Amino acid sequence: MPKMKTKSGAAKRFKIRASGGIKRGQAFKRHILTKKSTKNKRHLRGAVEVRECDTAAIRAMMPYA
Repeated sequence: MPKMKTKSGAAKRFKIRASGGIKRGQAFKRHILTKKSTKNKRHLRGAVEVRECDTAAIRAMMPYA
């Protein structure tokens, strides 16, 4: 059987942690930042864990991760 391909878009967006969780970047931090409050932008910093309901779909997109 041929190898399964990793979805390149998913590979760019997600990283698998050693604990098995999936790390993702925060949305809403790219543009139109002037109207967003400093508190809002501060809370959007850093990476967060993907919800459990979405992990199966992401793992299917990244079979070798």
